[in-house]
Amino acid sequence: MSASTSRPARSAGTARPARARLPLNAFGISFGLSGLAGTWTAAAELGAPRVIGTVLWLVAATAWLVTVLRYAAAGLRPHEVADDLRHPVLGPFAALVPVAASPMSARLFVSFPLVGEGLVWAMLALSAGFGAWFVARLLTVPRDPATLHGGHLLPTVAASLISAQSVATIGHPGAAKVLFAAGILFWLLIGSLLLVRFATGPELPRPLLPTLAIFSAPPAVAGNAWWVITGGRPGTVHEILLGTMAALLLPHLVLVKDYLRLPFTLGFWALTFTTAASATYGIRLLSLTGTPWSAPVGWVVVAVATGVIGAVAVRSLALVPFHRAHRHHTGRTAHPATATC
Repeated sequence: MSASTSRPARSAGTARPARARLPLNAFGISFGLSGLAGTWTAAAELGAPRVIGTVLWLVAATAWLVTVLRYAAAGLRPHEVADDLRHPVLGPFAALVPVAASPMSARLFVSFPLVGEGLVWAMLALSAGFGAWFVARLLTVPRDPATLHGGHLLPTVAASLISAQSVATIGHPGAAKVLFAAGILFWLLIGSLLLVRFATGPELPRPLLPTLAIFSAPPAVAGNAWWVITGGRPGTVHEILLGTMAALLLPHLVLVKDYLRLPFTLGFWALTFTTAASATYGIRLLSLTGTPWSAPVGWVVVAVATGVIGAVAVRSLALVPFHRAHRHHTGRTAHPATATC
């Protein structure tokens, strides 16, 4: 909100009050919406109107642009942005700026090939740069194990696999396979690190509980990327990823009661892309079965994904105009692992 024109003039030397910036996990909104758009685009094979997917892509792109502008409106002072990127809990979510834009750019390629392809490569460059910086810090900067969470998969695993899907969409399957391999490598490495942290480290702070969904996302994200790379051909890779996806998603059925007990925050958007990516992959795998029940089950999957993401979106309306955004690098703060997510 802009200041009133009747505000008294500040005396010389008085510092301008800092406007609170959105926390970086706010970019999970456009990320989840782009996932839902992908689900409805895949649902066109079930007979869904294609216009629904198109509208959702536009909504996701609008949410991304509004979030970028809202973040920038607080003032992009280099040292403050650097503090955001280094934040032990929220920093990894910065990867969502290019990662969320990547599938939107690939979608744009359908109508505007030159613009879409250029944006896909630009988002890949941004993702690779941030991912390299993130891994370098992960290897060299000591951190409190309590600050590790599923979002630490975003700068490497999600960035690589989603970029692989986008690059394959614009017609470069060879480069997509390279990115796919990198994503699988980081999934094994960082996923193992997180599993050890969850099993042997301190209890995951309650505000970070929804980030467990991100830990379960890689099989579906990898499956969707491999689907585009191979043109939807069935094979052993899909069978392996299906089993892995089921194994990682089933524990969330037990965790539902814990999610429902949490106060609602922007952190619940961490649930949305995993939900959408899993639904999209499920629809695609069902199309390979050729059974009469595949379409009804596919519609159930679409309905569940839409219901979950729609519920998160409706609850988020209570946060408009993002009044819970806060400066998370002030001098006196709680333990960083308890940061609002």
